[in-house]
Amino acid sequence: QVRLVESGGGLVQSGGSLRLSCKASGYSFDHFPIGWFRQAPGKEREGVSCLSSGGRSTYYRDSVKGRFTISRDRATNTVYLQMDNLKPEDTAVYYCATDFESNGNCLNPGASYQWDYWGQGTQVIVSS
Repeated sequence: QVRLVESGGGLVQSGGSLRLSCKASGYSFDHFPIGWFRQAPGKEREGVSCLSSGGRSTYYRDSVKGRFTISRDRATNTVYLQMDNLKPEDTAVYYCATDFESNGNCLNPGASYQWDYWGQGTQVIVSS
């Protein structure tokens, strides 16, 4: 009954912006980490940004630091990823995920495959 539903993807030009959203339901939102992963064509899924349980820590992979911002709205059980200054290399399917066992660092090796629950993904295409 855990459910994560992403939205907000689309086609944008290089340098443009998008805001992704992930609506969570079916579990205690604040008790577990939540984050964003992405998978580009022909590449492995990788962690992008995440919040540890309770938002105690925030993580960003180096390639998106200064461009992406993660936030959450506890009133609506929604996590957002504001993506600014998008680059063609950001093109990927973006997934929202949560995990009931880890410390919430989505950048740890194996996190892209070990987190427990995943949304269906939303596609982001950045044209040059």
